[in-house]
Amino acid sequence: MKIVAIGGTGLIGSKLVQILREQGHQAVPASPKSGVNTMTGEGLKEALVGADVVVDVTNSPSFEDAAVLRFFETSTRNLLAAEAAASVRHHVALSVVGAERLPGSGYFRAKIAQEALIKGGTVPYSILRATQFFEFIEAIALSSVDGNTARVPPILMQPIAAADVSSALADVVLGPPQNGTTEVAGPEPLRLDDLARRVLAGRNDPHTVVADPQGTYFGDRADDRSLTPGSNPRLGATRFADWLQGLARAKGAAGG
Repeated sequence: MKIVAIGGTGLIGSKLVQILREQGHQAVPASPKSGVNTMTGEGLKEALVGADVVVDVTNSPSFEDAAVLRFFETSTRNLLAAEAAASVRHHVALSVVGAERLPGSGYFRAKIAQEALIKGGTVPYSILRATQFFEFIEAIALSSVDGNTARVPPILMQPIAAADVSSALADVVLGPPQNGTTEVAGPEPLRLDDLARRVLAGRNDPHTVVADPQGTYFGDRADDRSLTPGSNPRLGATRFADWLQGLARAKGAAGG
């Protein structure tokens, strides 16, 4: 099976391509570096020749409200048009758990717009919504920095390892189109302030993490339901403590 991974050189895409190739599939990473640009349409026609499945794991280079909306809308429209012309049988997209519950976030509004375009298109599709990645906890914490303090709302999350997201995505890619949405999350709910404190400590970051009930999540007020999955999500196998230990081992091996 030929599978084109748009954004296939990034954190999730590179892992996904490796999984698919190990299972004997022709997995082709596509990105501006390889001459494929979903914003301009450059290289899309050529990249999709003979493709059975296209999986979109791209992300906007800018998170500014107007820019991120323009990216996901333009990119998705161009991609769906090229897929229809190439008779692609399955469009798979990675999205975010809770996107509709944080309308104050320009990024989440853009992901909802992307999902709407996919659902309204002609290409059979599957959308996989994932919770926040362990790998992004540091950035989430640092987005709330005030001086030497990271003021983080103590909300529940159910974060997941990027490797587990890639594994779940591979299963969706190799399955039939769902024409619907499924969720994947980590194995345990945890408080964001505790996650931030442990990750920053593990990276020897000097910021002090303070649980701030009035704190925001990228500009929007969130609660315990905002970023947690619904009933019966697929669960990743990697627990946060194990991931953190792996991070420490890798740091030690690198002499950090």
